[in-house]
Amino acid sequence: MSVYLYRWGKFAFRRKWIVLPAWLVLFLILGGLGAQLKQPMSNDFSMPELPSARANDILDKHFPGASSAFKFEAVTGTYVIKAPEGQKLTAPANRAAVDALITKINDLGIVAKNADKPLTNPVTTAEKMGCLGADRDVSACTAAPLNVLGKTDTDAVALLSVPFTIAKFNDIKADDRKAAYDVANDARNAGLTVELSGSIAMEQSQPSGKSEMIGMAVALVVMMVAFGAIVAAFVPIVTAIIGLGAATSVIFLGTSVIEVPSFTTFLASMIGIALSIDYALFIVSRYKHELAVQDSPEEAAGVALGTAGSAVVFAGLTVIIALGGLSIVGVEFMTFMGLGGAIAAVFAVLTAITLMPAIMGAFGRFLFKPKLPLVAQYDPEDEKSVTNGTRFARVIGKWPAVTLGLSVVVLGLLAAPAAGLNLGLPGDDSLPKTSTVRKAYELRTEGFGEGSNGTLMVVADLANVPANQREAAANELRTTLEHYDGMLYVTAPEFSQDKMGAMLSAVPKSGPNNQATKDLVSAARDAEGKLKSTYGMEYGITGTTAIYADVDHVLLSKIVPYLAIVAGAAFVLLILVFRSILVPLTAALGFLLSIAATFGATVLIFQQGKLGLIEDPHPLVSFLPIMLIGLVFGLAMDYQVFLVTRMREEFVNGKSPKEAMIEGYHHGARVVASAAIIMISVFGSFILESDATAKSFGFALAAGVLLDAFIVRMILIPSLLVLMGKWAWWIPAWLDRILPDIDVEGTKLRELQQRGRETVVMEKEPAPVG
Repeated sequence: MSVYLYRWGKFAFRRKWIVLPAWLVLFLILGGLGAQLKQPMSNDFSMPELPSARANDILDKHFPGASSAFKFEAVTGTYVIKAPEGQKLTAPANRAAVDALITKINDLGIVAKNADKPLTNPVTTAEKMGCLGADRDVSACTAAPLNVLGKTDTDAVALLSVPFTIAKFNDIKADDRKAAYDVANDARNAGLTVELSGSIAMEQSQPSGKSEMIGMAVALVVMMVAFGAIVAAFVPIVTAIIGLGAATSVIFLGTSVIEVPSFTTFLASMIGIALSIDYALFIVSRYKHELAVQDSPEEAAGVALGTAGSAVVFAGLTVIIALGGLSIVGVEFMTFMGLGGAIAAVFAVLTAITLMPAIMGAFGRFLFKPKLPLVAQYDPEDEKSVTNGTRFARVIGKWPAVTLGLSVVVLGLLAAPAAGLNLGLPGDDSLPKTSTVRKAYELRTEGFGEGSNGTLMVVADLANVPANQREAAANELRTTLEHYDGMLYVTAPEFSQDKMGAMLSAVPKSGPNNQATKDLVSAARDAEGKLKSTYGMEYGITGTTAIYADVDHVLLSKIVPYLAIVAGAAFVLLILVFRSILVPLTAALGFLLSIAATFGATVLIFQQGKLGLIEDPHPLVSFLPIMLIGLVFGLAMDYQVFLVTRMREEFVNGKSPKEAMIEGYHHGARVVASAAIIMISVFGSFILESDATAKSFGFALAAGVLLDAFIVRMILIPSLLVLMGKWAWWIPAWLDRILPDIDVEGTKLRELQQRGRETVVMEKEPAPVG
């Protein structure tokens, strides 16, 4: 590996005016095609064979077409209407304003007209149900679209569900969304508060670009400090822009063939920027060191690519394995997200090992000029210099048991809050408070209770129930569900035309993402056994809350097998890199500690709202744990490879285990710390995004890198290497014989260089006389 990359590095350095234009052409072609062929991305988080899908099957069987409202791609819309403060919607002026609103809604071209179920004023509907008089039947008014039973002034909040002609969420245009919202402007002018929920009001969230710019700005400052020069600091930024641009263009090309989840671009942006800068940073840093010891800049570029470039390739492979391995989970949207991140990682590696040596060739020695005063006063790559990293490594070498114990205690304390982890999918309550969907959620909660935002649809199949017992069976189902403590109310059953199906709406007391609601769904499903044995009735439960609970269960059940497969593959790869058993094993165990601590910190901030960093605590998004494991595992192995390969290099060259750790730390700690700070800045900047999911992902990734790089890789692992001594690099002889020698530390490269020098000396020596 090192020899091939060494030769390519010298070629790209020498033939820079071929490599650079080739990359420019490739970048322009991919960018042009991606821009021209890009299609809207999907917000579909559906999964096959969920328990909630059973309810959809019953709906399709007895209520044809009714299941479409519970599919992720369905276009839905509900207007939440509130009377002016201190007034009721039953007041003549307010009732007339709602009538006028309904007339305008019916005039919209995107609204479906149904003669059998025309849009009706919620006040009129409540009146027909007998829910406005003092003698109203409370049990019959639970399903009224007017909050006759609400917590606030009754008759003040109403719901108006509207059917739309748009087939799928991706077909919604900006003009459609605007028209659906603006149609209520006259009602608002009349004093009503009208907000809109449902997919018709949801905007596709894309990265604002602000986070990427902040991340790159911080990266620039860090690299100026690391290199002590301005030009060298800009070079990794250039490769990051090109790598991310190419990766994003490939993802956009994919949208022209298949539906791609919208969150894919968030992950690609995070991974693409961070990895591209990090990998370029490692190679340029090694190039700077080699300039001082090699005969020419070309030779320095070749050696830098042969050593640091080899580490980049295998570090990138661990990330690609971790992200590509998400396809093992069997969840389509996560597969695409993982592949998007893997594509970004591929281009990060490609730009580092193909474009970077050509850029180094274009600048030569001038890459590190002009030097910045003060910052460039000392060269950390100087063998004689004593850096802070060297001093810290000596502390670890002197008291390895103490540093190991302290790092484990810190990680353990941070991991404790992870025991209260609660998961959910991004819902209306996770959107910015300024959005109409979030305002509608709050209004609905105010008028009907939080559980009304996640109504359960219970669908009973009565085909196997004797005809004379079907009504009794459906009513007993209602009574059974109503007796659960977490249930607010259950509506009377609505029978299908063939009388073999029944629908009931069940409203929980808590919101869709609340754990108590998910527990309620599980308990409600467990009651089927008794009802089936009594009547022969089967039923299913669907709706937002049920789907959220099902998705949580599926994703949590996939974490252990996913971690086992990915960690196993990476373990084999690290055995090849380090030619050791214990080093890969300790790398994996260290990762378990850092990921547990990361979960704990994320729960503490985003779920419990501690430290006041966020105003609106929520459950963590369901797919965050498994995505976080994949991403942080890949990045953790990056730092393991970069730091520990340099330690192995020193050990192979004859130093003792303790000396090798200190010397490797001297050369690798500064660049690993710089890379980690860049990663933390890039990921952490996504906290500034308006999307709650992006915020939590950004924080979790930043925390994961912080804990893994600075505590696990730079304290815990070096401590273990000192304690294990030569056993750290032990490998069974039989295994050593059968493993291919990939030579990450560059031993064959040095042998090639030595032979080259000997050949040059022999050619210069005069021929023997005589």
